[in-house]
Amino acid sequence: MSKRVLALIAAFVATSIFGINHTLAKGLMPEYVQPFGFIVIRVLGAGILFWIVSLFVKTEKIKREHWPRLVLSAVFGMVLNMLFFFKGLSLSTPINSSVIVTITPILVFILSAVLIREKITILKGSGALIGLFGGLTLILFGVQQKIGAPNIPLGNALLLINALSYGMFLIVAKPLTRTYHPITLMRWLFLTAIIINLPVGWSEFREVDWVNMPFSALWRIGFVVLGTTFTTYLLNIFALKHLSASTIGVFTYLQPVIAIAFAIISGADELNFIKVLAAILVFLGVFMVSKNPARKRAKA
Repeated sequence: MSKRVLALIAAFVATSIFGINHTLAKGLMPEYVQPFGFIVIRVLGAGILFWIVSLFVKTEKIKREHWPRLVLSAVFGMVLNMLFFFKGLSLSTPINSSVIVTITPILVFILSAVLIREKITILKGSGALIGLFGGLTLILFGVQQKIGAPNIPLGNALLLINALSYGMFLIVAKPLTRTYHPITLMRWLFLTAIIINLPVGWSEFREVDWVNMPFSALWRIGFVVLGTTFTTYLLNIFALKHLSASTIGVFTYLQPVIAIAFAIISGADELNFIKVLAAILVFLGVFMVSKNPARKRAKA
């Protein structure tokens, strides 16, 4: 199996976990943990895991000239991205959050063209638009879950900033993946994220009542740390090493499909013609983009 195929599988698995996360993480806030406190749990838990795993990987030293890019990657990918996502999710709904992230590929396309002059082909652009149309169909015509959402407009705005931050992370981190092992990058990225996020979320982290927290909440937190954070970031860094940033960005179109599928399996939603049509469009868009990688990209 080629590394490109493995990278596509990694991107798909990571996106699937992200899709499930919309519903699982939403159910924890604010009853068991506040958004910013949740971020501290994520980066601390994943950071510890990455440093433990790094003990079994050949040590690499980050070059001095790469530190500014690494810190910027951490800010976009593990600080702004996480903070705005969890705060936005706490104010909006899982279906809204999963659909809004479909704007990420468009933002990645624009940023790639402007910042690193990545070629945007007709096929790739068409695939992005088809996938975007499919994702928007879910929110325009689908039935939303009845979950507490105190301020949907503000929540959606924060989720949009989250999408922009994640798009910037894919662009900024791409050159680092050519030089360093994924574990090396992850341990330093998350250590940086811990240092920055700790002052922001410390007060909410201290409020978490671990003693009286039910197992149903504990395993969901475990899923967010081990699955949504440790596993997905590792898979995405591996995928970014072998795929363009814009190709990985398009996989976010799968998130609303997976989020609704999970809602259906859990009995929170029903399948209908609109959702089937939207899912077909989303998968078609991803297929079109992943089949046409940019052949020549200028190095950042």
